[in-house]
Amino acid sequence: MRRRTRGAAAALALSVAGTGACVGLGVLPQAGAVTPPVAFTADALPTWQPNGIVWALAEAGGTVFAGGTFSAVRPPSGGAGTEQPAVNFTALDAATGAPTSCKLSFTVGSGTATVRALALSPDKATLYAGGYFGAVNGTPVSSLAAIDVATCTVKQSFRPAFAATVRALAVSGDTVYAGGDFLTVSGQPRQRFAAVAAADGALRPFRADADEPGRAVELTPDGQSVLLGGDFFTVGGTASHALAVVDAASGAVTKAYPNFIHTNSVVKDIATDESGFYTANEGTGGGVFDGRIALDLAGFGQRWRDTCLGATQAVLPDQGVLYSASHAHDCSSVGEFPDGARHHLLAQPTTGTGKLGWSPDTNDGIGEGIGPRVMAVGAKAGVRYLWVGGEFTTVNGAAQQSLTRFASTGDTGAPTTPVASAASFRPGEVQVRWRTSLDLDDSRLTYRVYRNGSATPVATVAADSLFFRRPQASWTDTAVTPGQTYSYRVTATDAAGNTSALSATASVTVPHSADAYAERVRADGAQLYWRYDDAVLPYAADSSAGGNQNGVHLAGPALRQTPAAVTGASTAIGFDGAATKVYGDRRQTVGAAYSIETWFRTNTTRGGKLFGFGSNQDRRSSQYDKHLYMTNDGRLVFGVYTGATRTVTTAGSYNDDKWHHAVATQGPGGMALYVDGVQRGTLNVTTHENFAGYWHAGGDNLTSWPNRPSSDFWAGRLDETAVYGSVLTPAQVQEHHRLASAPADSVVRVTAAEDTYANAGAPGTAFGTSGSLAVRGNPLYTSYLRFDLPAAPPGTVLKSASLSVKTSTMSGAGTADTVSVVPVAGAWSEAATTYNTRPEPGGPALGTFGPVPDGSAVHTTGLSAAPVAAALGSSWSVALTGSGSDALWLWSSEAAAGEGTPQLTLAFGAP
Repeated sequence: MRRRTRGAAAALALSVAGTGACVGLGVLPQAGAVTPPVAFTADALPTWQPNGIVWALAEAGGTVFAGGTFSAVRPPSGGAGTEQPAVNFTALDAATGAPTSCKLSFTVGSGTATVRALALSPDKATLYAGGYFGAVNGTPVSSLAAIDVATCTVKQSFRPAFAATVRALAVSGDTVYAGGDFLTVSGQPRQRFAAVAAADGALRPFRADADEPGRAVELTPDGQSVLLGGDFFTVGGTASHALAVVDAASGAVTKAYPNFIHTNSVVKDIATDESGFYTANEGTGGGVFDGRIALDLAGFGQRWRDTCLGATQAVLPDQGVLYSASHAHDCSSVGEFPDGARHHLLAQPTTGTGKLGWSPDTNDGIGEGIGPRVMAVGAKAGVRYLWVGGEFTTVNGAAQQSLTRFASTGDTGAPTTPVASAASFRPGEVQVRWRTSLDLDDSRLTYRVYRNGSATPVATVAADSLFFRRPQASWTDTAVTPGQTYSYRVTATDAAGNTSALSATASVTVPHSADAYAERVRADGAQLYWRYDDAVLPYAADSSAGGNQNGVHLAGPALRQTPAAVTGASTAIGFDGAATKVYGDRRQTVGAAYSIETWFRTNTTRGGKLFGFGSNQDRRSSQYDKHLYMTNDGRLVFGVYTGATRTVTTAGSYNDDKWHHAVATQGPGGMALYVDGVQRGTLNVTTHENFAGYWHAGGDNLTSWPNRPSSDFWAGRLDETAVYGSVLTPAQVQEHHRLASAPADSVVRVTAAEDTYANAGAPGTAFGTSGSLAVRGNPLYTSYLRFDLPAAPPGTVLKSASLSVKTSTMSGAGTADTVSVVPVAGAWSEAATTYNTRPEPGGPALGTFGPVPDGSAVHTTGLSAAPVAAALGSSWSVALTGSGSDALWLWSSEAAAGEGTPQLTLAFGAP
């Protein structure tokens, strides 16, 4: 039911006639602040809202007409004005979203009146309205009326009589085409489709009788053919289901589609552009067609088909983009998102099926719970507006009923905040990586990486993302020193300059020697490598050399669990056996040869899936294999599906609350399962189920698998999970197991046991309970920090030490001066230390800060290692002293925000 009219003789340019105030739609500027070819922002504008359902939209001269089933319109939330009567119709200013002076009431003597279709004459002087009603402003009509746009009055000379609901309209220069539920028009047989004279409503000889309701009517640009959509199986006696092309004069079928659309699917809307036409399809039951079809005008054959599930209600082609209204919930058949949450507004190129970066959203709303049902483009004062109507009650999470609109300019929505982490596998190199952000109208974003609290980025990276595809992006910092700790934060910026908040700080200490285990996993070709060292939900970083298969935490698994499976600075992840897991963000297929590897530790007696491949992400997969799971008695199983379940099961149990190493491989030599470097079983099976899906850690479906455990979810810890696109050899497996316990650098972080500052301006006051620390040379503030240092781990020595502090959120917390870290001798306590009792700072300086910029951020300085090494295993104190009159304000260990600073980072390694 396209709400746009097309003339029979013209090329149907969408120009606005009559007012002189608006620019033609075809020449207005595209939104400069969104990712091309999208032409509208995703920021919903304030719009007056009906109290019911909007079924139809049309636009003329900067006015948008909305028809439906409602009785009033009210201001947007927080907007000025009071509710106004609006009986199934309202006219709104395209630029402000407020009602105009045009008031029409569509009523009926019995039953519920409704307006289901609106269409304009080619000159936009006449608005035709169809639905189920018997009068407009008291003037008798019969389900189809003509309205003079200039005067907002009913044209009494136009008097066709439709005996039932009119659901679709299209208008040429002299003819109005209608589709709906009717069987007669003006007393003459016309089954579901008819044509009447545009001037007076006289019945045309056009006959395109259908056996089921008509829901969509559209003219081809040359005016020679009419495109029909609906529920029907025959048109004019010719078998053609849901879609047909008929002659504009006679109604004779010129192109039939008898087996083109699923028998349980219908066409809800048809729209055209200069090269083709597009259908919106809705199905009922399993295996139906719910998506969109693009067909060429030359020959009326299919160009492409989008088989997403989720009842498409409306399509609108505009400047090379097809916007659609649906509740798409499963686009796995076209390589996109799996069955899950509903997405109601989408865009894709008119030349193909891949989704574009435009995804504002509504809810399902009232009525049938469909969400949006109709779209139209309007313009005023050089700005274009995409209007959406339906039965929703929220837009982008905010209350808004049945009507909303999006402009071609004025993008104000910032991307979501990146979730970042940092890792260092070898000296002189840090990998900063983050899950790409989401912006509802920009798929290409610019990311800026900031180091050590600096206000100037050290790197700028561009990366693409969509709401269902948010790959990992990364940047490698090579200007780093072994033993030093570096902190990083990342922002995302869209094309309009809207910038996200800074990510949480990701800190890492650069090792003095390479991490042997991680380097071997990467060198052996891991394509996915989750080390589970992440400090922030919901991001599981991919540490593989390619680094774009990040994971997403579900239901909050426990992060940074220790001890980890491998020596060094790594941590593990904990799963509760009920709901927590990690799923991959990248949809993929698995080749004939692969290996999966993980370390695990548990004492569960309920079993569960450790790791595997499944067709869904945050829901139970309907296809699932290539997995490792544990039986209730602790045996480990490696299984694939070949039409039947095929498994390798260990003889021994491994639920002994100790770390174990598992590797499962499949390739031309069959299946093999290794535990702790030893092959525990093989099976001569070289195939598995071929489907596109996602990797899962911590749980997924296990229905119908042998010795199915009590729980599909895993209760225990995992570490160092990796996937390879090849079969690891027995030697490689053994080497991975050996390297897990090989000597490695380790990092110990120690938070200040006591901290305070002395203030010359309050010489008798102790500040030990303050949430802040202060440093200044004149007048004097000196901060004191005490750390309880651990002993060096056996077989290691201290390689380096660094001190991290965090500036507070107060204005001017940074300093232009140099701040020195100096040793302090003798005993002191934060409770008793004042300016008068302060211990005397010593020398020489162990490290320095400065200048430190304003803005709350972590700042780190390296310390001379020898004095720290000499104090290992004991209490050790330092003071922060200033060189000038510009004060530095820091969070103390007592800060209410629980900042975890001041913090000493100690790196230990082999002598």
